[in-house]
Amino acid sequence: MQMPAHPMPVTFPDSPLPDVPVVAELRFDPSLPYAACLAFPSARCDCPAVDDARLCWYFSRELLNEGRHAPAGSGDVRVRPGPDGEVLITLRGPTGKAVLSAPEEDVTAFLSDAFTLVPAGSESEYLDVDAALARLLADD
Repeated sequence: MQMPAHPMPVTFPDSPLPDVPVVAELRFDPSLPYAACLAFPSARCDCPAVDDARLCWYFSRELLNEGRHAPAGSGDVRVRPGPDGEVLITLRGPTGKAVLSAPEEDVTAFLSDAFTLVPAGSESEYLDVDAALARLLADD
């Protein structure tokens, strides 16, 4: 049972249009109990195999929780408190990096729901290693 998505407006403070919000979603699936998913809608394409294209970043739920209070992360995803009740999330990929600003109250509400579904410290009880491995090895 996947938790409903938490839509929220995010901005990209380092972009040429830092005040233009984009709707992103935080998602949590108890079958992936250590992870949070940050999903962005993607432009529609004419590819018949893609009917609801999204760009998704998976990272540690605990990283997101810790980063609300103090800088956290050392890899492709870093999280830190931002100004004016914001959480700054830095995403790094092969083509560069993006810093996005998310409302702290939306991030906190998402984490509250996720930790209610799967309490901290009980993640291993929800982890189905065989299913996770099958997902990783699945042909798309």
